[in-house]
Parts: sequence; C-alpha cells; structure tokens
Amino acid sequence: MSFLAELRQSSRLAVGVAASAATVGAIYGYDSSNIAGALLYLTPEFGLTADTQGLVTTAVVVGEIAGALVGGTLANRLGRKPVMVGVAATFALFSLLSGLAWSVPSLVVARLLLGLTIGVSVVVAPVFIAESAPQRIRGSLLVMYQVATVTGIILGYLIAWGLAESGNWRLMLGAAAIPGALITLALLRLPDTPRWYMMKGRVDEARTVLREIEPTADTEAELADINAALNEEHGGGGVRELLRKPYLRAAIFVIGLGFFVQATGINAIVYYSPRIFEAMGFTGSAATLGLPALVQVAGLLAVFCSVALVDRLGRRPILLIGIAIMVLANVVLVVTFSVGSDFGGALTALGFTGLLLFTVGFTFGFGALVWVYAGESFPARLRSIGASAMLTANLAANAVVAAVFLRLLESLGGAGTFVLFGLLAVAAFGFTYKLAPETKGRPLEDIRHYWENDGVWPVEGGTTPVQSGSTR
Repeated sequence: MSFLAELRQSSRLAVGVAASAATVGAIYGYDSSNIAGALLYLTPEFGLTADTQGLVTTAVVVGEIAGALVGGTLANRLGRKPVMVGVAATFALFSLLSGLAWSVPSLVVARLLLGLTIGVSVVVAPVFIAESAPQRIRGSLLVMYQVATVTGIILGYLIAWGLAESGNWRLMLGAAAIPGALITLALLRLPDTPRWYMMKGRVDEARTVLREIEPTADTEAELADINAALNEEHGGGGVRELLRKPYLRAAIFVIGLGFFVQATGINAIVYYSPRIFEAMGFTGSAATLGLPALVQVAGLLAVFCSVALVDRLGRRPILLIGIAIMVLANVVLVVTFSVGSDFGGALTALGFTGLLLFTVGFTFGFGALVWVYAGESFPARLRSIGASAMLTANLAANAVVAAVFLRLLESLGGAGTFVLFGLLAVAAFGFTYKLAPETKGRPLEDIRHYWENDGVWPVEGGTTPVQSGSTR
C-alpha cells in the first residue's frame, strides 16, 4: 500500500501530531537559508568581514548545540508537547529580535538565542513524531520532517530573492516569526505521546491517546508492551547509561551518523550557496538566490522519493544510495573547480549539476534518515537523550563547517575544499555500511533488542542471528 493510502487510513490525531511537529522543521530550514540572502545586504550595512560573516552564521549553530544538549532532558522532564510549544513560541520571538538588530553584537545575541530554540526542536520533534506515529508509516512520517525543512530552505531563498531589490534583510529575518506563531497555536491543541505518559505513570492518558492514534490496534496489548519495555530498561535514562553496554554501540552509531551528516558539507551549500555560485561565475540575484532555491526544489523531490520508499525499501539502502550520490557530486564539483574558466558556459552548467546532485543525494539519504534514526534508535527512556547526543554531534560539525568554509574556499580553492568533503563522504559510506541497523517494520519497543544482541537482530524461535548488514 502506498504512503498516501496508508496516511488516509491513519487517525486524524496521528496525522495532526506528525504534521505539526514536522512543520517545526520548516522554521529550521527557513533560518538556515534566509541568512544566506540576508548576508548579502548585512555585509555592506555593518561592514562585515569574512570572519564576521562566519560569526553571524555560526552564532545560531552554537546556540543549536546548547539547545541540543538540554533538549533531551527537557523532553523527559516536562513532556514532548510542552517543549515543542515552547520551541515554536520562542522561535517567533527571537526571529523578531533578529530582524530588529541594531548592531553586529545584538544580531549575534539574537541568533544565538534563536539557535538555542532550534537546537531543542531538532532533538524533540523526531521523538514526538516517532512516539505518536502508527508503526506501518512511522518512517515516512519522520521523513516528513525533512520535507518541511527543505520547504523552509526554499522559502528562505525565494523570500530573499523577492526582497533583493529593496535589500530589506530585516524583513528576511523577521518574517520567520509568522510561521512560529501559527505552529504554536497548532501544537497547543495536541496531547503528549503515549510513551511519555507511561513513563510518568499516567496510564489512562496513555490509553486514550493510543486509541486515538491507532483505533484498530489492541490498545491494552500495546500498553503492556510499553510498560514491559520501560520496566526492563535499567537506569534512569541518563548519559551514563547511554555510554555503557548494551547501548554503547547505539551511541557510537548515532553520534557518528550525526557528525557525518554535517561534516560532509551540506550546510556549507545552504549557508553559502550565493558565494559558491559567484565563485563559479554566476552573477545577479536571480542566479545567486534563485538557483539555490531551484537546487533545493530538486532536493525536495528527492525527499518525497524517500518518503515513498523508506517503509518499503528500508532505511539502510536509502541511506547508502544517498551517500553514494554525494560522493559522485563531489567528484563533479572538484572537476568543475579544477578546470577553471577554460570551458566557459560548460563550467557553470557542470557546477550547477554538481550542487544539484550533492543536494539530491543528501536529502534522499542523510537528510531524510537522520530524523528516522533519531526517533527510532533507542528505547523510550533513552530516546530523547539519544536524539540529543546524535544532534549535538550533528550541530557541532555544522558549527565547524559554517565557521571555516569561507576560509577553506579562499585557502584551498573550490577543488581542494570539495576533495575534503568527498573524502568525508567516502568515510561516511563505510561507517554507515558497517553500523547502521535496518529498523523497517520493527516496533519501537523491539529495536532495543538489536543493541542488546550486540548489533544483530535476534530471530524468533531460533538461534541464528540476522547480521547487521541485512535488510531483513
């Protein structure tokens, strides 16, 4: 059955939770790209140097790291829903502050606070979705977070392009307050997740929400499974438990995955696409802002392919195919910058193709699957902490890339920079092939058995394990 058919058969609550939580990704994506356009007009107004541009861009990422560090703890203590409501409301507030900034320090502080909010959101949103989604379409609904993120990126570029003639960077940055306010209102109407209610001993509320999410399921049996899983899990769900067996292998996987998602360079493309296109010889706002938006449209189509395939083909194949496309894209970009201007128009066409392939490969694989694994890799007690660890590594790598990319471009040139990203993509492929589990069709309560069995799936009624490289 297709994803759309499955979605139509799902309850209104399950779809509402997934849609509202995933839409938080749109504000994350919008902020990632609108700064690329705003920098074109901030730079002359505030006299920004390359280092100061890096500071303005990186401030939000530093805030995101801090938010990711505390997001898991907040979600466990306060609940998934209250934290999501706080995220959307404060995003609206800090977006307004960014648009009202009167100096570089005030802008950096506003973006630091904005990043704090986003950092919490990228941890809690996948957990909220995973714990509220029907099992049969859980992967697809988690991928919808990336759909929303890419949609936000596209809107950021398009709004910047639309405002290019006026150069109104304040409106570019402040406009994000509108979706933040709307999402706050939508989230206020939703309940928390059944698993969080069970963690807090609120069984009646868990039962009510489960019945609304999957009306045809055996609610009492599922409550019993959740309760049994919570009772079997030892420890309080803290960082120490995450870094001990049997979940150490899971921690290595999610932290490594989070690192490679950003270290391979996607946000260098998002933040600095206008500069990259300029380096390739493109000129004018239609090229430097319109073409990045077009690249992201192709990326959005790739995400829709992931949505359609993730619960049918599986997680591992999609992730590995996406990384392989990124490796190929890096080869194309290295060739583009190596030949220089000798081939005229062919250079710009080849460069555009390389950036398009890079983005398609990322959004099809890494971009879609990082949210799936963030929501699926751990049992309920460790789920938000594990997502926090993954996305903290993700954002730390993002901060480094955002801070050094322009310097790399100046010192190594385009060819050297994309050789480096290509080598990291090759390393990411090997890491993923070795460690990524296939969680397709597995109940959330069963995924812990993979880690407890040292990275193989136990086989019901037998002793032969299913190896970690298998897609069964």
